[in-house]
This record gives sequence, C-alpha cells and structure tokens, in this order.
Amino acid sequence: MARYTGSVCRLCRREGAKLFLKGTRCYTKKCSFERRPTPPGQHGVRRRKMGEFGIQLREKQKVRRVYGVLERQFRNYYREAESTTGVTGEALLQRLETRLDNVVFRLGFASSRAQARQLVAHGHFAVNGTATNVPSYSMKPGDRVEVRESKRGREVFKTVKETLKSHQAPEWLSLDAAKLAGSVASLPRRDQMPLDLSEQLVVEFYSR
Repeated sequence: MARYTGSVCRLCRREGAKLFLKGTRCYTKKCSFERRPTPPGQHGVRRRKMGEFGIQLREKQKVRRVYGVLERQFRNYYREAESTTGVTGEALLQRLETRLDNVVFRLGFASSRAQARQLVAHGHFAVNGTATNVPSYSMKPGDRVEVRESKRGREVFKTVKETLKSHQAPEWLSLDAAKLAGSVASLPRRDQMPLDLSEQLVVEFYSR
C-alpha cells in the first residue's frame, strides 16, 4: 500500500496553506506552517509569479494532499468522476469524501485522515458487519461503519469516546457515539463539504 512518508508540514508550506494534516497539532502554536509559512527548500523565500498552469497544478496537488492519495489513484478518481453525469468537480470530491478513511475521520473516530488511514489499515473497523482494512474502500449511502467489538478496549478509542461527546458529524453522515458507529445517510453535496478548495481548477488542469 503506497503512501507518502515524508514530512507533512512540508506539504503545507509547499502549498502555502494549512492543510490540517496533523490533526489537533495544526490548531496549536506548534504548527510548523504558523512558525515558518515560506515554501520548503534552500530558495523557499523567493516567490515567483505563477501562470495559469501553475495555479491549476498547485490546486490539484492541494486536493490530492488533503485526502492523502497518490497521483495515479487521484487521476483514476477524476476519470470516474468525469464519466458520470452531473458536475465533474463535485463528483470528484464526493469520491474522495466517501473513502472509508475519510468517513472515519469525519465521524470523529480519528484526529486526522492519516490516523484514520492507519486505524483502518490495522483492521480496527468493520463495514456492514465485515472487517475491512482498505482505506480507499468506497462507502455508499446506507453503509454502516463501526469499531470492531474486539478493538473497543484500545486506549485510542477510550479517548475517542470522550471527544465524540462534543463532535458534530457532517449532515450527510449519521453518528452513533455510544456504539462507536456511524453510517452514510447520503452522498455529500458541495455545500456539505466545508473545504477551502477549488475543484474547478482541478477539472481545468485535467481538461488541458
């Protein structure tokens, strides 16, 4: 299972925006981007004026890094979205939002998508009663995800039980905090995905 293993704070600095890749740390003074917002590298302080292609590329990279997917997988998501009816950009975000690791994150079972990916990969969750360890598993309306019975005694989920008391899940998800479970009520609309991203720029990048 391929994944990025470098510094995630470096990714925020490269995109010039906080991508909230480290969960709660990103909201504290320890956030690397807050302390050093310049691009990484020896010549990071220098800022060059970007053309249309550069702007589109950076937005594509930003979306890809927020959800933690590699280039080939992201391109496949775009092709799937392009082949459906409706708005391509919104369809792309729907595919990314309904990944199992993102659903686990949105439900509040993990503090970041990276942690959610790890928990899923280690087999802590079941989808519709079946143990699932594939972070990219595509959830559909009606699907239910829950922490497996044998895993609920782990320290990480004892902490989760406390944080879920004040957690507000998105409208397109249904959370049962007492049972450490949740379900997909519907596909998310664009207004239900609070993302500071311009999916239209991604569409323009791939439409060149």
